[in-house]
Amino acid sequence: MKDKIWLSSPHIGEAEKEFVTEAFETNWIAPLGPHVNGFEKDLETYNQVGFAAALSSGTAALHLALILCDVKPGDVVLCQSFTFCGSANPILYTGATPVFIDSEPGSWNMDPVQLENAIVKINNGDLKGVAANARIRAIIPVNLYGMPARLNEIIEIGNKYNIPVIEDAAESLGSTYQGKKTGSFGDFGIYSFNGNKIITTSGGGALVSADEALIKKSRFLATQARDEAPHYQHSEVGYNYRLSNVLAGIGRGQMQVLDARIAKRRENFSRYKSYFNKWNDSGFNIQFQEEAEGSFSNRWLTCILIEPKENKGMTRDEVRLTLEKENVEARPLWKPMHMQPLFQAYPFFGSGVAEHLFDIGLCLPSGSNLSEDDFQRIFEVLDKLVER
Repeated sequence: MKDKIWLSSPHIGEAEKEFVTEAFETNWIAPLGPHVNGFEKDLETYNQVGFAAALSSGTAALHLALILCDVKPGDVVLCQSFTFCGSANPILYTGATPVFIDSEPGSWNMDPVQLENAIVKINNGDLKGVAANARIRAIIPVNLYGMPARLNEIIEIGNKYNIPVIEDAAESLGSTYQGKKTGSFGDFGIYSFNGNKIITTSGGGALVSADEALIKKSRFLATQARDEAPHYQHSEVGYNYRLSNVLAGIGRGQMQVLDARIAKRRENFSRYKSYFNKWNDSGFNIQFQEEAEGSFSNRWLTCILIEPKENKGMTRDEVRLTLEKENVEARPLWKPMHMQPLFQAYPFFGSGVAEHLFDIGLCLPSGSNLSEDDFQRIFEVLDKLVER
């Protein structure tokens, strides 16, 4: 069988190895150390974001952000439905009630109109499944596949109703909106450095904010909330959420090539778009996640929409399974949270946009280490499908 072409595999270079070797040679194999401090500074400098806490995952970062927003059992958190479960699971960790918001067709991200509709209905005590006096404690928009949400409008709504915004930028490191880096718009931003992200620390994440005191508190909570004392003393619940010094070393090396990785991912997108334009000239209508004016996507994943009635009856799964037979990984778009067995009992505001995107959407291999041979294999498989 031919080697597998992955959806988005890690892309590691020499600098990462040097930082990791330094961690071993200096015996900094502990959960903290100079690479953790350096990685945080790298993030702060690159994104001009204020302050950063390097953590074990993006999910951990979101959980801490909710805690710092004082989310308690019985509270409400408004969350984008069209996303990975890591955006929503931390809401349940706190005992709060998630209320899911549909996407708008442009960015595929949180619809500001549906967001405000939900806020008004909850504040009026008129939403089934939510207590009449429930407090809305946070809004979680997501920059899906690297594409910025309509962040200015969402932030404006948050300010209007005095609700903190936690920007889930797990997939959008390096993307910008109106010239400003994503992750820096809300009261908090979160990043993920999972193995499939645009840069990786193997497993890891970060919480960022302009508020230094809150980031200091997040570091305290992430190291088991150990009080200042010569012995181990704890006055509140803490978590084992800090990033290791070894993995932070990988992150420091990855930060050096982040812009190059973004350029390659955007090149991948252009390559796919040029290829599918030839299909569209032959009577198909393959659509893409397009950048709105003022948006710049890191193009973490290139995603297409395949509406069968506009593509000679061809379906998303027909394309996916054809690629799979040739050992090429492709994946449906995220299944919306309000459709998941875990979350389907919770309220949802929308008109079916996210559901339709899930039905017809496909993520294509998008790694920054895709070779020319990889692209030729992918295109040959797709060419045969079109011929059939």
